[in-house]
Amino acid sequence: MLRTAVASALLLLGGWAAAGWLTYDFQVWTDEGARRLQVALRPVEAPPVSVQGPAGSSHLAALLAEVGGATIVNFVYTRCVTVCLSLGGGFQQLQAALQADRAAGSASRVGLLSISFDNARDDPAALQAYAQRLRADPALWRFVRVPDTAQQQHLLRTLGVVVTPDGRGDFEHNAALLVFDARARMVRIFDLAEQQLALDFARHLSARSP
Repeated sequence: MLRTAVASALLLLGGWAAAGWLTYDFQVWTDEGARRLQVALRPVEAPPVSVQGPAGSSHLAALLAEVGGATIVNFVYTRCVTVCLSLGGGFQQLQAALQADRAAGSASRVGLLSISFDNARDDPAALQAYAQRLRADPALWRFVRVPDTAQQQHLLRTLGVVVTPDGRGDFEHNAALLVFDARARMVRIFDLAEQQLALDFARHLSARSP
């Protein structure tokens, strides 16, 4: 009986230790939670990819550095009628908050960037039309794509963005708000419902930037 009790206790302790290791001392319980914690602990540098949008071609790192503080990034495609509607609406609210900051004379160095993963349809003209539909302020909110397919896939993998064609011309994809610093590093990931937290963090980050 005693031997059984001791063995059970050891198994319990072993399971507890394993659970603690797998969940970073019980801070996270899902793969996505682990990914977000990893990013917070070790920022992910954006790979050197070329981007293209209505304003012309550039490099992603240069585009992120132009803001000088922080950039909130989402991944979309312009024909999406599901989660991208929420992403677009959320960015409209973030844009309104940044415009209010500017009007109040306390403009922060925070920008918004939407990156399309639908190269077949989202050329610069389509991105421009999409931006106009969303009433995007080009001084605050930019739209680009990564025209090279290999570079695009590398970017998606590096940032943990999952995009799967559904066979009908649309895509299934995860959605989040990715915050980058001026050094083109992804430093935080927020849920769509956490857009205020994302904005507050980006403001704080921009205030700390030189």
